[in-house]
Amino acid sequence: MKITALETFSVAPRWLFLAVRTDEGVTGWGEPVVEGRSATVATAVEELSDYLIGQDPFRIEDHWQVLTKGGFYRGGPILSSAVAGIDQALWDIKGKALGVPVHELLGGPVRDRMRTYSWIAGDEPNRVAEHARERMEQGFDAVKMNIGGRFRALESKAELDRLVDRVAAVRGEIGDEADIAIDFHGRVSPALAREACRLLEPLHLLFVEEPVVPELTADFRRICDSTTVPIATGERLYSRWDYRELLGSGIAVAQPDLSHAGGISEVRRIAAMAEAYGVALAPHCPLGPIAFAASLQIDFATPNALIQETSLGIHYNTEGGSDLLDYLVDPSVFDFADSHVARPTGPGLGINVDEGAVRRAAELGQRWRNPIWRNADGSFTEW
Repeated sequence: MKITALETFSVAPRWLFLAVRTDEGVTGWGEPVVEGRSATVATAVEELSDYLIGQDPFRIEDHWQVLTKGGFYRGGPILSSAVAGIDQALWDIKGKALGVPVHELLGGPVRDRMRTYSWIAGDEPNRVAEHARERMEQGFDAVKMNIGGRFRALESKAELDRLVDRVAAVRGEIGDEADIAIDFHGRVSPALAREACRLLEPLHLLFVEEPVVPELTADFRRICDSTTVPIATGERLYSRWDYRELLGSGIAVAQPDLSHAGGISEVRRIAAMAEAYGVALAPHCPLGPIAFAASLQIDFATPNALIQETSLGIHYNTEGGSDLLDYLVDPSVFDFADSHVARPTGPGLGINVDEGAVRRAAELGQRWRNPIWRNADGSFTEW
């Protein structure tokens, strides 16, 4: 079998899909994207195709090594995301050709179903309790919410009280059996992160995600040492080398993204490294159905996988006009029951992408861009 073509599709709401074709008619699908930079990643995929066309798609590890290390300049989100989507597609091809799910090629399943969590509200939440109740009614028993909107380096007691009150309202709505995670989205300073986590401790969170931006990774030890709240991070780290110093800092959960951190091959290695430090895995995935399917394949083959994010119904999707299930021939593969999704048994990534729907969406395309936020004084602040 030989690779004959790589074709990318920019589709709503903010995704980039990749089809890798072969001379035996087997097509693998991947999701190589940096949200807001999809055209840039598509160009990177096209450049990498010069090496891949004519190659044997089964040599996944060798291709990963060449694609990530074969250039003098390496790393970064664009290249690692391009490689991630290609890697997903190659695993999809191999699984389909052999007639087995990818998790069988990774050693077989370690669980029969995977717990998931869903998002509530948006970047400036004002109805989080109501939205949390809706998620519980949909069958989820874990939700994640943003910390809030714009934050200064140090905040007033009133703003911190509003933060705690929002989370308390969700806790009061869903009770103590369900879980709440808070995404800080890197919006706060290390000092404010420590103060906010201390105030949130009585609400018993599942975890606090990305309290500070990745540039401040060296501060994670101080943050972890200052609170009993489990700390999660890693969506903006792209390799096992990025994780090397972080894993010993005291974090509880590693969150590599299957579409950013080198794909199935590299996230598998990051998960194994995390296990050696007693750190759980919760793949980051506010993305499309291919990235979600790839994440599940890792989850079902990874002993320390804790919980899986899903973008189903997330505000980015509904605003963009397309959601997780719109590009699948059979959306029932992602049916949720009691906040869990059953182990996929189909070959490859376990999904059947509706290429007709993808092509129709690609005709319209998408130009989603990261919002630019400013404080009340006009200064830039993290989104």
